[in-house]
Amino acid sequence: MADMRTPLNRVRGLGSTRDGTEHFWRQRLTAVSNLPLILFFIGFVVAYSGAPYDEVRSALSNPIVTLLIAFALLSVLYHMRIGMQVVIEDYVHEEGWKIALILLNTFFPVVVGAIALFALLRIAFGG
Repeated sequence: MADMRTPLNRVRGLGSTRDGTEHFWRQRLTAVSNLPLILFFIGFVVAYSGAPYDEVRSALSNPIVTLLIAFALLSVLYHMRIGMQVVIEDYVHEEGWKIALILLNTFFPVVVGAIALFALLRIAFGG
């Protein structure tokens, strides 16, 4: 059977599907992890909606609660980044726009995650 790789990929040893399987499994893994984490987050929000700030801060000072909410934030942001990267790679055809959008897609979750984690830790540690 003929080798369908380009000459450069033959030298590098990379096939045409180098990243596809990895993205597929990471997307599925984060989707599965998001289910219990988001259910916990929604339950927390429902349980403490309308509660006084001190009561919510007291609940967030529990390390397990803080960790579960932090994991939910990180998992959702990573899941979003992977999904948006696939959409950008599949549907944006102009190379300049594609590079700019992939850069923004990388920095946006980092910025949002840093701000959200900072706020969560500040509330959890009583700042």
